[in-house]
Amino acid sequence: MPQLSVLIDGTAVPRDLGGVGRYVEGVVSHLVASDPGLDVHLVVRPVHADHFSAVAPDVTVHRAPAWTDSVPLRFAWEQTGLPALARRLGADVLHSPHYTFPFAWRGASVVTLHDATFFSNPEWHSRLKRTFFTWWSRRSLRSRPVVVLPSAATATEAARVVPGIRADVRVAPLGVDRDRFHEPAVAEVEDARIAAGLPEDAEWIAFLGTIEPRKNVPALLDAYAAVRAARGATGSPTPWLVLSGARGWDEDAVARLDALQDADHVVEAGYLPLEDLSGFLGGASFVVYPSLGEGFGLPVLEAMATGACVVTTRRLSLPEVGGDAAVYTEPDAEALATTLAALLDDPDRVAAHRRAALERAGRFTWDATAAVHADAYRSVAAGGAR
Repeated sequence: MPQLSVLIDGTAVPRDLGGVGRYVEGVVSHLVASDPGLDVHLVVRPVHADHFSAVAPDVTVHRAPAWTDSVPLRFAWEQTGLPALARRLGADVLHSPHYTFPFAWRGASVVTLHDATFFSNPEWHSRLKRTFFTWWSRRSLRSRPVVVLPSAATATEAARVVPGIRADVRVAPLGVDRDRFHEPAVAEVEDARIAAGLPEDAEWIAFLGTIEPRKNVPALLDAYAAVRAARGATGSPTPWLVLSGARGWDEDAVARLDALQDADHVVEAGYLPLEDLSGFLGGASFVVYPSLGEGFGLPVLEAMATGACVVTTRRLSLPEVGGDAAVYTEPDAEALATTLAALLDDPDRVAAHRRAALERAGRFTWDATAAVHADAYRSVAAGGAR
């Protein structure tokens, strides 16, 4: 294939990488293998330059100005400095992997949107976020030649809530890094137990995600308390509940967490180091992700890759990820409690879902994700996108 130069804007990746960072990592580190004719350039903020140079050695990494650490200044640079960099590099395609894009760029353009719930469920998001992301999503879907989405459910939602879509919408399910997310060794499980601050030999139920309204943490706390009370009455022990992730804008959940006592056996572990996540997820009795809806649901996939039995809901994209390997529940506290109690009493069922999870996770690869992107770049550069 002819050489094609692509510039990917990674300046929106947060300091701790997060889901957006893992998406950019996965795509850029597999693009050249997917299409050796691609000359891939990635621009990031200086804090991320060494990291991306290491994970994607066949990609040319450029440093944005240090002042792009300021969010308003980063947007200003995106509108002026980014298209200037693309022109200087002679880029054939500019990929904006997180909603926003430079209006001044007149060349071939690809934009990634990760979520349509800013439209369908605005109550899950802060006013600032939903206003910002709905505006940019509309602009992308109506003005960019190619828009990439992570799931068929998100594409369906976008078509339902945004009239006048002109973009060629392509679905690219995310992958999972099996070096990072794998069946943990005994030592890795013990390291995760220590990192979470649990007592020696304690078992746990894991939750991984930002504590925001759609993650449904209050219902999980209610369900866990109900299960623990019921099992305590019969003398049956219940694993601890450990929540890993940042506090978001769910005021109800935060207030509930602040009121917890040691005797409640709930641990808010905050961010666990990436190297501890396989042990944390795969070493758990099971993983609970009772989300009310996701653009993709990467934590479900990452948990399955560790061999975890995952409990989640059938909302939006989550069944696309979990398939037959996940255990599904309604998101209310009563249904959650019933599901959790049933799993605690049925270790054979948990073991079967662990085996199924490993097989299911193997179907999601970054090679496949990168191939969709490479095809999108080729298509838009050739003028083949509608």
